[in-house]
Amino acid sequence: MDASAPAPAPLAPADWIQPDWPAPPGVQALCTTRAGGVSAAPYDSLNLGSHVGDDPGAVRANRARLQATLQELAPGTRPVFLDQVHGDGVVHLDTTTPDGMKADACTAATPGVACTIMVADCLPVLWAHRSGAVVAAAHAGWRGLAGTGGQGVLESVFQRFQALAQDGSAQAAIKTGAYLPAAAEAADVLVWLGPCIGPQAFEVGAEVRDAFCRDDPGAQACFVARPRVPGKYLCDLAGLARRRLQALGVTHIYGNDGTGAWCTVTNASRFFSHRRDAAALGGSGRLAACIWRT
Repeated sequence: MDASAPAPAPLAPADWIQPDWPAPPGVQALCTTRAGGVSAAPYDSLNLGSHVGDDPGAVRANRARLQATLQELAPGTRPVFLDQVHGDGVVHLDTTTPDGMKADACTAATPGVACTIMVADCLPVLWAHRSGAVVAAAHAGWRGLAGTGGQGVLESVFQRFQALAQDGSAQAAIKTGAYLPAAAEAADVLVWLGPCIGPQAFEVGAEVRDAFCRDDPGAQACFVARPRVPGKYLCDLAGLARRRLQALGVTHIYGNDGTGAWCTVTNASRFFSHRRDAAALGGSGRLAACIWRT
């Protein structure tokens, strides 16, 4: 996608984002913005987070608006909200999965449920297998993205996603007599990166840089030292995610390219930002990125 403002999703507020990527037939996705809700400042207006201090009734109304949009796009589909903890846990969703599962990513192979990630500076990552059989969503803050020993939330999603996709390939092989090599799975994965804190706004300490560069020295390219602030760096969160995905063999990566249109901090009228608003205004709402099978 280019650096211009992303396109709106059909049947949704004009400001919402429809990912610009070659999603397979039967896979749909969207990302909300601040537009279209009922919350009062500083959560105005479509805050979808129930844990940020907003009026619970307003949050319920906002979530109902999101579900109504999903119903228009794919009748019978509901968003499943996780209890995100900045880790690398992944849960598999089906039509009986309740809200509130503790995890930072989810997968689904069943129509009727939308993998849903909430963010307000962290990076939402949407996944689809080229076959359309499996979708996933991940919440990638720096802690979950870095993980431990090179194993973070994206690696965890990929392993789960790959296993589910291979199951689907095995079922197809029974019918066709052809077998898909496991090594080919990464080439069949499509990923979309949503809005997040941009590389000119995300100031971090040396411990964040070390968390990435310890296992990947090349990650230094995603950090720029601040000469007047010793020990501080500007960090390209979306760039780090691209590196981790490419290391897995994933090459079909779309969306956030680190340009200004994607920055949650600098686009105050469009995006929530915890870093920008929590201290200055007393709180910040949450956006949601959703992906589902129809």
